Amino acid sequence: MRSPAGLQELLKRAGVVFGALLLAACGAPRQESRDAAADKAFKVVTTFLPITLFTRAVAGDCATVTPLIPAGTGPHDFQAKPGDLTALRQARVLVKNGLEMEGFLDKLVASAGNPQLKVIDSSRGVTTLETENHGDAHGKEHGHHDDHGSAHGHDHGAVNPHIWLDPLRAVQQVETIRDGLIKADPSCAEGYRRNAAAYTVQLKQLNSEIASQLKPYTGKTFIAFHDFAPYFAHRYGLKAEYLVDVPEINPSPADLQRVAAEVKRSQLKALLSEPQEGNRSFNALAKDLGVKVVVFDPMETATEEASRDPSTYLKLMRRNAADLRQAFGQ
Repeated sequence: MRSPAGLQELLKRAGVVFGALLLAACGAPRQESRDAAADKAFKVVTTFLPITLFTRAVAGDCATVTPLIPAGTGPHDFQAKPGDLTALRQARVLVKNGLEMEGFLDKLVASAGNPQLKVIDSSRGVTTLETENHGDAHGKEHGHHDDHGSAHGHDHGAVNPHIWLDPLRAVQQVETIRDGLIKADPSCAEGYRRNAAAYTVQLKQLNSEIASQLKPYTGKTFIAFHDFAPYFAHRYGLKAEYLVDVPEINPSPADLQRVAAEVKRSQLKALLSEPQEGNRSFNALAKDLGVKVVVFDPMETATEEASRDPSTYLKLMRRNAADLRQAFGQ
């Protein structure tokens, strides 16, 4: 028979073992719960940078947002991988810019075979500008039509797709994304509304700032490497010229002569290049004309870190406005 002291020691040891088993038993379900929550998260896939930024701003903590196109790759250069089909099969919503910017998307979605996938076209309802052959940005406006047409080879098609570079059109895109997410995931409707409202306030403030800064240059022409700037120019009373339609095209001698003549006519102090381009012909042209090359970021690519922060759009647009003032010779 054990002494009282021995019995106490035995009970103490048994209590320690039981406590450890209890902790292990309690800990396991919590880990499984976290994994289950991750599996059940409302999954949204986006296409390229501005659409990812807008969607993350609206989604907040309500959804997991995954870009289809890697942060450092633009929609013109995208090559689909097997993992992209997996992402689309698992997603509840796909958000795109529309206006033929993502010409690869229809076939990819069809291949994914996800009948439950809801597609939000953020360009719906946005007033668009027709693509002009080397015309100014005050092109003909018209209501947006469905973008079921085929891509027009190496160009932007009949409608210029770069609507996100106008902050007020970006507001419309954000509101369309908000409405689409609410319809697809009504359980977090209040969160989507609150997040979208906060972000659109920032976009409208951004527009007011840029409008004030660029007002002294109303009517002036600027020249960009490719045709991404009409909406920006149209919003702020400017005129936009460009060297080539899309970045993949090499400029012809006629393109270079046309831009050279415009630089001399407008007395422009700089040409607007893009962070990812660094086109030799553009740089050589600027050198021959005695003007600088400054950057205007059309936001088709970014770093991984920048793509995670919705304020990236605001920061880059402010920087673009500052660099444009430099091109005008401030």
